[in-house]
Amino acid sequence: MTGRRETTTLWRPTGPAELALVEASEWRAWPPRLPEQPIFYPVLNEEYAVMIARDWNVKHDGAGFVTRFEVDSAFLSRYPVQQAGGRTILELWVPAEELDEFNAHIVGRIDVVHEFRPEE
Repeated sequence: MTGRRETTTLWRPTGPAELALVEASEWRAWPPRLPEQPIFYPVLNEEYAVMIARDWNVKHDGAGFVTRFEVDSAFLSRYPVQQAGGRTILELWVPAEELDEFNAHIVGRIDVVHEFRPEE
């Protein structure tokens, strides 16, 4: 037995301000939620993250990014999968007050896998 933890891949669509805070953490943690953000919601599939980053973040934040990261699967089991629309629109809802603990269970780095800018 190698002792490796089983991980789950998650994606997070984000704008430039949040991404700068992730970079400041050396790509290891998500920043605290703002008062109007009671939950942190990573998503369970890349296509849904791309849709949000491309269609929402670009329009509202001037750019959109999709990040990918791994989280300890046993820890994630405390968060039921939420279906936020169609059958592929799946999220985890992490209460803001649990984000530090969530961050402690990220395995490895948070990677940017897609970037979207306004079309010229």
